[in-house]
Amino acid sequence: MMSAPVLASIRQAGWTRLGLLLVVASLTGCGEKAPAGGGGGKGGRKGGGPAPVVVAQAQMKVVPLEIDAIGAVEAIRSSAVRSQITGMMQKIAIQEGQDVKQGDLLFEIDSRPFRNALQSAEADRQKIHVQLENARAQVARYRTLSADEMVSKEQYQKIQDDARALEAQSGVSESAVANAKLQLEYSSIRAPISGRTGNLNVHEGDLIRQNEAGPALVTVNQLNPIYVTFGVPQQHLAALNRYRAEGTLAVRVVPPGGDDRPEKGDLTFVDNVVDSTTGTIKLKASFPNEQHRLWPGQFSTVSVTLSAPEVLVIPSSAVQNSQTGPHVFVIKEDNTADFRAITVERTHDNDAVVTKGLSAGETVVIDGQLRVVPGGPVEIKTLDGAAGGGAAGKGKGGKAKGKKKET
Repeated sequence: MMSAPVLASIRQAGWTRLGLLLVVASLTGCGEKAPAGGGGGKGGRKGGGPAPVVVAQAQMKVVPLEIDAIGAVEAIRSSAVRSQITGMMQKIAIQEGQDVKQGDLLFEIDSRPFRNALQSAEADRQKIHVQLENARAQVARYRTLSADEMVSKEQYQKIQDDARALEAQSGVSESAVANAKLQLEYSSIRAPISGRTGNLNVHEGDLIRQNEAGPALVTVNQLNPIYVTFGVPQQHLAALNRYRAEGTLAVRVVPPGGDDRPEKGDLTFVDNVVDSTTGTIKLKASFPNEQHRLWPGQFSTVSVTLSAPEVLVIPSSAVQNSQTGPHVFVIKEDNTADFRAITVERTHDNDAVVTKGLSAGETVVIDGQLRVVPGGPVEIKTLDGAAGGGAAGKGKGGKAKGKKKET
């Protein structure tokens, strides 16, 4: 066996070798990192070179001044058809969802009782006419006798009173005949307006009562032209009145669904009172609706165009907000970024309307603003990552980028 002093010397020798190996490894690692550190130089301290950005140009463009709202489609004319007489439903001359014109036959009620009533009224009228003719002849005869004093004045006066009474009865009989004819006409129910029929609430053979409470026999809605009713905040009332005084305001409506084509119409009504509960004012626009894309009761997006001025616009993605307000980075001729405070009046689609701080033709950054330093260099890129090729290329790349961000 080894003695304790021998074992201690062996352990000490092993630790010494391990320490030498660690020193050599650390020196080797330092030697490998030296080139990377030395290669950074001054450029590495400034953040790795110019900031890559995508740009677009400020340009003059016609941008409509619009008010957007949500509207409800409603028929200009709507008629709930009911019966004005009591009788049995004999015939239904239409189908549900059928287009009808004013005066078209919708329903027929059994007309036999009303035809009999008309014949009776005409017979009574004829009887009274015969009696009236006889009374008038008596008046003429007694007038001569009274002049010759062959009858008393009282007798002549009674003959005249009888004739006047029969004349009144003749008028009543004429009214009775006219009323009987009207009741007979009511047995044929016709369309009061042109439009499309809705759900039928009656069947042939049903007993129909005059002015019966409950659902109408059918409802006819006019589909073209048609109204779209919507409300806008009362703050827009002054602008609406100002621009309406200059001419008719155009209105666009996009019906819900896959088709984004708008229907075009005109603003035709502004209510005379502001709703005090909502602070909005009611408007109506009229649309031809020849293709029946707008349907009563439907909700749609509405845009009222007040005017269409030519203004300075930039892509809305170029606008950055800070505590001092909106700003953009403008690219100067030496490819450095200039911090520029601007005033944005409004936005429309992907464009921001600028009223102060920019001029037409200036180039602004629309993507990559986080790496831009005011006064620092930039490298203009296109959407595919390549370097931009001049002002025309910048504008094209900028517009494309704006569309991409919108989607």
